[in-house]
Amino acid sequence: MPVLDVAMPTALFLTIAIALFLSKRVEHKLMATVEEKEFKTRDILLLIAFIAIMITVVAYTSIINPGGITQNILLVLFLSSYTMLLFTFSYVFSNVTKKRAQLLSAAFGIASLVAGAVSILEPITDPYTTFRSAAFIILAAACFAIVAFEHKKPSTYKKSRWYLAIQPAILFLLLFIFFNFLYIGAIEIWQPYLMDVFGFTFAILIILYLSSMFSWKTVGLFAALLTILDIILVIGTGTMVTAAQQFTGLGLPVLVYLPNVPFIYSPEGALLNRGLGLGDFFFAGILLVQTYKKFSQKTALISAAAMAIAFGIWEAFLPDILAALEPIVGRSIGGFPGTLMIISGWIPVVAIKLLLDRKHTRTTPQTNTAEIQPTEQTTKLQ
Repeated sequence: MPVLDVAMPTALFLTIAIALFLSKRVEHKLMATVEEKEFKTRDILLLIAFIAIMITVVAYTSIINPGGITQNILLVLFLSSYTMLLFTFSYVFSNVTKKRAQLLSAAFGIASLVAGAVSILEPITDPYTTFRSAAFIILAAACFAIVAFEHKKPSTYKKSRWYLAIQPAILFLLLFIFFNFLYIGAIEIWQPYLMDVFGFTFAILIILYLSSMFSWKTVGLFAALLTILDIILVIGTGTMVTAAQQFTGLGLPVLVYLPNVPFIYSPEGALLNRGLGLGDFFFAGILLVQTYKKFSQKTALISAAAMAIAFGIWEAFLPDILAALEPIVGRSIGGFPGTLMIISGWIPVVAIKLLLDRKHTRTTPQTNTAEIQPTEQTTKLQ
């Protein structure tokens, strides 16, 4: 029996649509950070190979040596990547007016104060409460000090500010460390709430940062190869599922979890949740951005809706699909390739649009106008 869910398809549509509209405004600035580079065929092949190797290594090392040094390396690697991504984006767009700089710093200061105040609430208190609240209060004081510092600058000052760009990165690190890594309170705050917030944030940032490096040709090759790789790693070997469990076990925001809407509960009373990886959001996002560049905004939005609808249809019949596949594979699958679910909605829209454009080109009458080149003549008037 189909299991309807509107939460994750809606989240997919909104995330990639927001990324599309933002990319139109910020692409010219972000292209400067990557020096207007563009992926070639060789780069796509290397990227796919790197993804396959990385996922396989993470999966098998977590099986062979669970809780070992590999997990610590992953934690440091991904935290560094997320922090640098936040800092890079913030720095690129930190050349704002003095008033906006003050407002942004004040907002981060207030957010830090809220986090510090929440830390001392009874259900959340634990042995790290003192250190947690002190860290957020110090960050809040630094943010408000920047507000005062900006007051001394001239109103026409509009240059990049490293001290403004570092605030979101530090706030992310403190939230991760003190509400996930060093947290044993009674109420879960990082998972799923904060992890989902940062998951959506990083999904949009990754789409914005890398979509300009693709072209219509390379995005098609990337889509085909990544979908094939996803099918192999999820259904064939299962290493993608193992790697995803490893990442989420560390609390890294590499997946977004949302409750099934309408709500569905297990016999034990647990609420059914749906998960989708940041890679799938990125996959849908670059398809959408390149569709916009190739055709139009209308076609792009139609393809976004088609991807979300196709994802929802696959999701509704997923229990039956997995039940049919597991006897063939000979093991519990535990997931399904999100890229296949997404691309099955994108391909029909693009195919129809290409056919309509080709038909329009054939039916449009071609008018050949011969250009008459003027010749120099001298006429004598008698």
